Amino acid sequence: MKPSRSRLAKPMAPAVQRYTASIAFDRRLAPYDVAGSIAHARMLGKQRIIPAKDAAAIVRGLGKVQRELATGKFPYREELEDIHMNVEARLAEFIGPVAGKLHTGRSRNDQVALDMRMFVKDAVVHSVASVLGLQRALVEFAARHDAVVIPGYTHLQRGQPVLLAHHLLAYYEMLRRDADRFYECFTRADVMPLGSGAVAGSPYPLDRDAVAKELGFAAVTANSIDAVSDRDFVLDYHVAAGIAMMHCSRLAEELVLWSTAEFGFIEFDDAYATGSSLMPQKKNPDVAELARGKTGRVYGNLMAALTLMKGLPLSYNRDLQEDKEPLFDSVDTVLDTFDVLAEAIASITVNQRRTREAAGGSFVLATDLADYLVKKGMPFREAHGVAGQVVQYAIAQDKQLGDLRLLEYQRFSRLFDDGVLSISVDASIASRDIPGGTAPAQVKRAIAAARKALRDAH
Repeated sequence: MKPSRSRLAKPMAPAVQRYTASIAFDRRLAPYDVAGSIAHARMLGKQRIIPAKDAAAIVRGLGKVQRELATGKFPYREELEDIHMNVEARLAEFIGPVAGKLHTGRSRNDQVALDMRMFVKDAVVHSVASVLGLQRALVEFAARHDAVVIPGYTHLQRGQPVLLAHHLLAYYEMLRRDADRFYECFTRADVMPLGSGAVAGSPYPLDRDAVAKELGFAAVTANSIDAVSDRDFVLDYHVAAGIAMMHCSRLAEELVLWSTAEFGFIEFDDAYATGSSLMPQKKNPDVAELARGKTGRVYGNLMAALTLMKGLPLSYNRDLQEDKEPLFDSVDTVLDTFDVLAEAIASITVNQRRTREAAGGSFVLATDLADYLVKKGMPFREAHGVAGQVVQYAIAQDKQLGDLRLLEYQRFSRLFDDGVLSISVDASIASRDIPGGTAPAQVKRAIAAARKALRDAH
């Protein structure tokens, strides 16, 4: 069996055959193609569109194809162009000419749309599992280091002291939104297109709802033209993947920075680092660097998919063959990145002495100084200016705020009393005791809530 050339008088040129063949990559859709074909064949038999015995023979033959696919023995043939023709040709080898009845009431246009939707649904399930895995790694790491203090940064300058756990839980929240976006992608992919035919629907009494139910779809498509030409669900996955990888890249960037000698906050386990081919002292955070780098790859796949779709007239066009490789690559990249980052994070050792030292430097308690004056009745803007003057003075005296005596504080405001000497990193963190704050009690509640959410997600 060869791809249909009923209208054409000449065989396909070898160069065209090589150029148009997609079996090298769309073979990945084989399990979905066979599952869809089995459901379609059963429906054809039940609707008496083809004889029941023929439908049964087709289903048995497709079962043999499934087993070959599962064991890696399926004989893919490039000259058969795509996965659809490969499956149908192999089916014919098993059951003879009756295999040709399988294609009754469908087109490769709605067939591939079905396969792609089934693939995306599975990809979403696996992607969400990987997102949850990285969330779990972050939450458990935070729980083990819930007393570790680091500087909180703005503009990559030390701003205020925070708990490391609070900082890491920010990424938990980002990933929670990523999981939501993937779930939304699943919902939009969960619509069954088979029965749309090439463009206009089918003249046969197809039971589309029965096929959708057997394949686990929530609904059937409402418009045959849209059904065969739509790839919004593919774009949805690319968008969700791109944003998720952006969050991974931000996390990876901080892990790279924190592992440098200049920061010295963390160290990766040797199993999750690499050495240098020239400099024997080097320990490189390549896992984090690659996570950062592969983000651009996923962005590129999104742009490729958007560009592919932007000029296509309705309905199906062969351009849509190019939707698969970028999607497959993004799925693989997301799964690999999230999984290896989760492992790498679990391996990290924190230098708590260094993080606390950094959290107490660079006048990070200046805001607390202003807040102290506000609580004494001074307007915040005025208190902000006084605190800035105190910082300028301390810098000129080559001192930290904790080194100043009460009399030195009182040079800038008579509102300062002995209480100012109690301002400290720990007191600063403890004072942020509101929902969403970095106080230890709030962080412990956030960790508990995150653990519960992760348990409930299964």
